[in-house]
Amino acid sequence: MTIPETTGDWRPETQAVADRIRTRVLDHVLRSNGGYMSQALSSAEIFAMLYTRVLQLGPSTAPMTPRPFAGVPGPDNPDFFNGGDYNGPKAAELDRFIFSPAHYALVLYTALIEVGRLAEEGLEQFNQDGTTVEMIGAEHSPGVETTTGSLAQALSQAAGIALARKRRGDTGDVWVMMSDGEFQEGQIWEAIGEAAKYELDNLKVIVDVNGQQCDGCIEPNIYVDPLTNRIRAFGASAVEVDGHDLDALDAAMSAETGKPHFVMALTDPARGLPIFAERAPLLHYLRFTSEEERGRYQKVYEEMVN
Repeated sequence: MTIPETTGDWRPETQAVADRIRTRVLDHVLRSNGGYMSQALSSAEIFAMLYTRVLQLGPSTAPMTPRPFAGVPGPDNPDFFNGGDYNGPKAAELDRFIFSPAHYALVLYTALIEVGRLAEEGLEQFNQDGTTVEMIGAEHSPGVETTTGSLAQALSQAAGIALARKRRGDTGDVWVMMSDGEFQEGQIWEAIGEAAKYELDNLKVIVDVNGQQCDGCIEPNIYVDPLTNRIRAFGASAVEVDGHDLDALDAAMSAETGKPHFVMALTDPARGLPIFAERAPLLHYLRFTSEEERGRYQKVYEEMVN
């Protein structure tokens, strides 16, 4: 069973994983001339905490090098496989991880590489025809257990899994990783209300509150604040923390509140890469506009790895 280390000072390795996530994603973006950069910058500590400190997972049951796409699930497709296999078996005492913002897939794959659940060469398949290492992760992609649609569907799915596990007597939790833009969808609020109604204290949610979406900043488009207080008003527990502070994340993510629990990780979409902030407010996707710009980022990358 792969259980995160609970003795000694875990912080250096967890921070090192977060730093390597940022560096590896930047390298990929440079080689691909584009990618979801801000998501890696804002959520690196979140993924590092999940995979080195929080999630109680068994060993991966998937091959290190991802298999080709084998088709959609169904009774006539015995070859289908699920990306959740990278998170280990579905045992009663282990956690389940439901990944919501599918466009963060590159960050998830990188996290799996950094903790030894996915081979480095697996990333070479990224966004290639016939592979499962998709730009927008789906239920066959490494680390992705459920296809979550056009955002906001994972919380409902996770609440159903948590309810079933609670009734079955499982001791493992159900963890969900979300982005703040998803809270613009009404389905989220229906899910929170139902999770509170059924007292799903085994449902834990970590939210990357980076204030960004494809159109730029969230606030001028659809107003969702005060987000934390709204979640509490629907009957769940919610706490705000610095999403780059490992100790703050640790305390918030380990809390037992007797309710569905939301950790609102306030993050910086340019964390660790200050040059990226020059693109504000359009930080959702990085595509280089010139060789000169790409060269500037290449220089920063070389400084990061040396």
